[in-house]
Amino acid sequence: MNPDLMRRSPSAAGARVALLCAGLAWSLSAHAQAKPLNVFDQLAAGGSGIWVIGALSVLALAVTIERLVRFRVERLAPAGLTDGVITLWQRGEITEAQRLISQTPSTLASVLGYLLAHRGADTASLSARAGDMASLALREQQQRAYPLAVVATVAPIVGLLGTVIGMIEAFHVIAFSSGLGDPSLLAGGISKALVNTAAGLAVALPALAMHHYFKYRLQLIGIALEKQINRVFDEVLISPRGSHAD
Repeated sequence: MNPDLMRRSPSAAGARVALLCAGLAWSLSAHAQAKPLNVFDQLAAGGSGIWVIGALSVLALAVTIERLVRFRVERLAPAGLTDGVITLWQRGEITEAQRLISQTPSTLASVLGYLLAHRGADTASLSARAGDMASLALREQQQRAYPLAVVATVAPIVGLLGTVIGMIEAFHVIAFSSGLGDPSLLAGGISKALVNTAAGLAVALPALAMHHYFKYRLQLIGIALEKQINRVFDEVLISPRGSHAD
């Protein structure tokens, strides 16, 4: 074995160890000096797209709160109303039934009031009209939750647009600087761009979830409303006792 090679090998190995230690120390030092992630600073640097997404989030929150408060089965098909109206109707106490309906404003009350006011009309015509009234009221309730679908669709697109604009700006900065000698120029632009995508998805996902939740609630309320109206037809309008009540 060459003695010179044996004499150089320990020094070369020591140099490699020294370089490795120096690199590890630099990495730890850089990690220690790295700034913690501040979400608000990232959003503030996201550009105009963040403001649009923020406005969409306010819209989604307002619609969600309004629907949670007002879109309930008690406001469309309150329990106990049909029982009271049927009992009074069968007794012939029409005035009391109308007073009970007026004291419980709701979609069900509107339908029952129409059936009571036109109780002498043809049953098929009453059924069609009652179905139209209930369907119209449910469509109106669904329309009020439609902005959630708009937010769920638009927010990711706005985020994607902000990401594309941010990437264009990042590469524009690199093109007119000293090349890729400073990776922070590119990294900062990419970080700013991706914040838009994250913000858009963060707003769109809850909006989409609440949109489907309200659609499901609409179906449940529609079924409850249909059952209550059918009870009036089965127990009053179609039955011989109810057909002669006036």
